[in-house]
Amino acid sequence: MSRYQVYLIDDDEAVREALAFLLGTYGISVETFGEPQTFLAHVDEAKPGVLVVDLRMPEVSGLQLYQRLAERGIDWPTVMITGHGDVAACRRAFKAGIQDFLTKPVDGEVLVEALQQGFSSLDARLEKREARALLAKLTEREREVLDMVARGWASKEIAAALEVSARTIDAHRAKIAEKLGTSSVAEQVRLALLSGA
Repeated sequence: MSRYQVYLIDDDEAVREALAFLLGTYGISVETFGEPQTFLAHVDEAKPGVLVVDLRMPEVSGLQLYQRLAERGIDWPTVMITGHGDVAACRRAFKAGIQDFLTKPVDGEVLVEALQQGFSSLDARLEKREARALLAKLTEREREVLDMVARGWASKEIAAALEVSARTIDAHRAKIAEKLGTSSVAEQVRLALLSGA
């Protein structure tokens, strides 16, 4: 169903087993952890996923876990679950950046829907990160040329504006295509927009 893993962190073994079984019936791969410290010790940034985290756990709460991950630069979509949902806890969770907040017993379809939104969000985040990495390969002049290309300027117009030959602009455009892995102007512009450049 998804190329991503779901990481379920809950100190209640029965809840872990029930949710892992439920998600398995939807074809969703789940890795479970009984305590946040174990998850923090094993989390691999190279294997992004969506987190399903119990709000109230001894020692480290779900919100504290989320904040510790954020401090490490891990901002994966997170669904907070709790048997003690209250408005204040819900507000704190959303303010911190939690994607969704569900109360136990968790409705399977609602959880799967929240996870699908998380997978989509993860796709968008990773695509943006990849676009930024590609754009970072460009020199300042190549970024300038790409910006003008994105505004619909022809090579001759860019050459005149930058006071260089059209041949020089063509050389820059060839380098841009090589570094971005595409000669399609539409795809180059899409990458520039995605990266926020």
